[in-house]
Amino acid sequence: MTASPPADITIRDIWEARRRIAPFVNETPLIPTTGLKDHTHADVYLKLENLHQIRAFKIRGAANKILSLTEEQRQRGVTTFSTGNHGLAVSYIARELGIRAVICVSNRVAPAKIEAIRSLGADIKFCGQGQDDAEKACYNLQDKEGLTVIKPFDDPHVIAGQGTIGLEIMAQLPRVDTVIIPLSGGGLLAGIALALKTSVPDIRIIGVSMEKSAVMHESLKAGKPIVLEEQDTLADSLLGGIGLNNRYTYPMVKAYIDQTILLPEDAIAAGMNYMLKTHKMIVEGAAATPIAAFISGKVSGDVRQAVGIITGSNVDLGVLFDIADSHN
Repeated sequence: MTASPPADITIRDIWEARRRIAPFVNETPLIPTTGLKDHTHADVYLKLENLHQIRAFKIRGAANKILSLTEEQRQRGVTTFSTGNHGLAVSYIARELGIRAVICVSNRVAPAKIEAIRSLGADIKFCGQGQDDAEKACYNLQDKEGLTVIKPFDDPHVIAGQGTIGLEIMAQLPRVDTVIIPLSGGGLLAGIALALKTSVPDIRIIGVSMEKSAVMHESLKAGKPIVLEEQDTLADSLLGGIGLNNRYTYPMVKAYIDQTILLPEDAIAAGMNYMLKTHKMIVEGAAATPIAAFISGKVSGDVRQAVGIITGSNVDLGVLFDIADSHN
């Protein structure tokens, strides 16, 4: 797609984020996976963002944003709205820095993620049946208590933090030609795409989402941000709106993305099972979408070296066990 991304987020911001978050965020491995040879002739590698302290990539953006706050802002505390992993990230960094954190979540967020957030010492506020409800509650806290909102994706510091993944990929696999990225609010794709396409403009960026409530995909089709009702999906981390007043991620995704792929639930389940059986790794549905894209044969074209971003492993084990049993 052709468009002009915001000029106020550049590759310099991503390099600065890499330096800023280094005390809290380790570089993650890039490993080959050979079990997909039946589905593609490409060499496929997996970027294991599930190996962070909070078991999800969101720690990068949250760390970069919170570390950029003034001392006065830190003393007042932070708040965010989250489908789970961003809330975990904000809670973890806030705990490390001794900052109060209030996490607003909808009643649809998986219990496993709620318990993980609670274990990090954050206050949890339940708000309605979707992320849009949680977002409203979050801004009410900002108005009433002076907490700083740490946006999940539509923020330059958050985007730059996620973009550090792109810097690592380029160093680990210089000849990469295709990167498959789970797509929700777009902070992950926007940051990685900016980092990679600044270096190699013809790198192919593919966004993957579930068929149900794929808000960014439908917004791109509509030519503007839209609202969709959330539906149950294995890829629950990809739920939530992108904001009707989206400033950064929508134009950046529109500018940088080359293809979007929507996946049925059975393909996402197959991806989760693949990671469990082949790599002995527990991953959540959203993290399995790049694998699912290959398994379902939806990654086409001249692909030689591809990277899939494995975004996290915060999943209810009962769900994973049911999937494993059904694939025996």
